[in-house]
Amino acid sequence: MSKKPVVVYGASGYTGRLVCEYLREYNIPFIAAGRSAEKLEAAMKSNVAGIETASYEVVEVAHSVKALTELFTGASVVLNTVGPFAKFGPEVVQACLAAKCHYTDTTGEQDWLITLEQEWGAKFAEKGLLLSPGLAQMYTTGEIAAQLCLETPGLDTLDIAVFWGGSPTIASTQTILVNAATSKAFYLEQNEYKEWQPDAGLYQLAIPGQHEMALALPWGGTSHPVWFKRDPRVANVKVLGGVFNKPLMLGVPQIVAAALKATEGMNEQDRYEALAKTAASVMSTMPPRENPRINKSVDSVHASGPLGRVHCVIFGNCNYKQTGLLNAYAAASLLQQPPRRAGFASGCQAFGHHELLGVLRSFGLVQEPVITRAS
Repeated sequence: MSKKPVVVYGASGYTGRLVCEYLREYNIPFIAAGRSAEKLEAAMKSNVAGIETASYEVVEVAHSVKALTELFTGASVVLNTVGPFAKFGPEVVQACLAAKCHYTDTTGEQDWLITLEQEWGAKFAEKGLLLSPGLAQMYTTGEIAAQLCLETPGLDTLDIAVFWGGSPTIASTQTILVNAATSKAFYLEQNEYKEWQPDAGLYQLAIPGQHEMALALPWGGTSHPVWFKRDPRVANVKVLGGVFNKPLMLGVPQIVAAALKATEGMNEQDRYEALAKTAASVMSTMPPRENPRINKSVDSVHASGPLGRVHCVIFGNCNYKQTGLLNAYAAASLLQQPPRRAGFASGCQAFGHHELLGVLRSFGLVQEPVITRAS
C-alpha cells in the first residue's frame, strides 16, 4: 500500500528520472517504483538533481495486476513511463482502476491510445478518474499549438509537424521500432481513420526557423488524430515528425524494413524479443542529460478551414524535460482538484492548453508561441 500520493512507475528510466526531478520541484512526495530496487536506488541518487531534498521511497514491484494494485492502493496518481505501452501498459491501467488512481503515461503508440479509449475510457469516467496517455512533448506541446489555432472559429483541418534535437532514449527506441513494425499508423480524414501508406518512406517538410528542408515520418500516427477525433471542430488531422539529425532519420526506414524482414513469420513473443534486440543494437546507452543549446524542439501547426488560416509555432528546448514537467504538473493539479474531463482525455482536455503552456513557459522550456493569422 502506498504511503505517498504519487507513484512513478519506471522511475529508473531516462524519462522517469525527470518526472521525479520535477515532482521534487513541486514538493510532491512520491514512490519511485520499478522492477529493480538496485536500479531505482542508483538512478535516484546519481541522476535526479536535488533528490536529497525530496520526500520519496523506492519500491521494487512485480509487473502484475495484483502486485501493482497493492502498491497503488492509497495513492492518488500513477505516472507510468514503462513502454512499449501496448505490451506493458494493460496491467498498470487495470491496477489503477482497481486502486482508484488517476493515470498518465508518455506513450506515442497510437494503437495503445485507441485501445485505452475503447476499452477503459468509460470505466475510468464512471469513477471520476483521469486516463491520460501521451502526456509528452512530442504530443502535448503540438496539441497546445493546435488548440491555440482552434481559438479562431471555422478551422477544421490540422497539419502538424513535431521536431526535436538529440536522440531517442533506449526505451523510446524500442517503443518506436516495435510500434512501427507491428502496428498501422493512421491520420484523420473527415473524422475517419485512414492508414498512412506503410512504404512511402521519408517525407520532406519545411520547418519554421530554418532554410534547410527536414526529413519526417508519420511516427506511428501519433496521439493527435485520436485526441481530435473527439473534437467536433476538427475533421482532418495529419502529423509528421522527426529529429533534426538527418543521418539518423535516413536510417530509420532501413532499420524498420530490416527488422520486419528478419521477424517475418515469428510468433508475437519471439518477434517482440527480436525487435527489442534490434532496438538495443541501435541505442544501447542512456543519452546524456539534455542541453538546451543542442536539444531544441519545434512544434508547428497549420490550421485551416474553408475561409480561414492560422499558423502557430512553439520553439522550445529539452523535449524530455518538457515531458517530465508535464507529468509532474498533472500530478500537482490532480492532487488539488478534479480534471476538467474524466475518463479518456488528452493533457489539454484534462488541464487546459493555456495552463500547460504557462507551466512550460514558467520553467523556461518553450518560447511564447508565434501565431500568424491570414487576413
